[in-house]
Amino acid sequence: LEFPSAICSLANPQALSPAINLLTGLYEPTSGDAQVYGRSIAEIDEVRKVISVCPQHDVLFLSLTVNEHLHFFGALRGLSDEEREAQVAKKIAQVGLTEKADVRAGSLSGGMKRKLSLAIALIGDSKAVFMDEPTSGMDPYSRRSTWNTLQSEKKGRVMILTTHFMEEADLLGDRIGIMAEGRLRCCGSPLFLKQRFGEGYTLAIIRNDRCVVQELEQTVLNAVPGAVMTSAVGTEVIFKLPVAAASRFPELLNALKEERLGVDQC
Repeated sequence: LEFPSAICSLANPQALSPAINLLTGLYEPTSGDAQVYGRSIAEIDEVRKVISVCPQHDVLFLSLTVNEHLHFFGALRGLSDEEREAQVAKKIAQVGLTEKADVRAGSLSGGMKRKLSLAIALIGDSKAVFMDEPTSGMDPYSRRSTWNTLQSEKKGRVMILTTHFMEEADLLGDRIGIMAEGRLRCCGSPLFLKQRFGEGYTLAIIRNDRCVVQELEQTVLNAVPGAVMTSAVGTEVIFKLPVAAASRFPELLNALKEERLGVDQC
């Protein structure tokens, strides 16, 4: 693993979690080897000098505050007092925990704990950042805010993340790998995978309380015949749009601007 600036997204997190555990030293390999920035995982202490990890399950000190967590891990990564102060403030703002900076981790919601785990992984400017489902448990708004954070933080480092959300992999991944039954089935850039295996475009819509899903669905179908609603969970509604209907997308987006539809974001 050694890229100047990249995010690699991998679908099917269950298959990848053991690999991440091996690369970060949680599991000891029975045979074989892997290298991270030229350092063998057989010398895991050297590897840990250039990596950080956001695990699948939050590993936090429940009695410590958000601020204290980041100061602690910033110190472990060798930041000076001045650097630590600056980075802690920056990371807390980036993940949207400014109002919770002095709240103990045990009092945070599940989504906020994920944000804190992500901030811990990003502090210290590690060269390689492993993230196991970093946005699980987040609401759609927080998930998209986290995507912006990851895109702004990828310069000069490699990020590897697992995810169940294909739109997340599509947006963030410079390279995407698809796992099934423990094997890597395909790997490449988002454009390559879409051209080779794609069945259409995905439209994700964030709705508010005024939105009636049936009316929204009918509006999309009127603008793009052949569209299919694949999910309507919470405030997020997802449609699959056929590739051949790309010329009708401007009409669709204009229709979605109608205030009566209750669309906040798409």
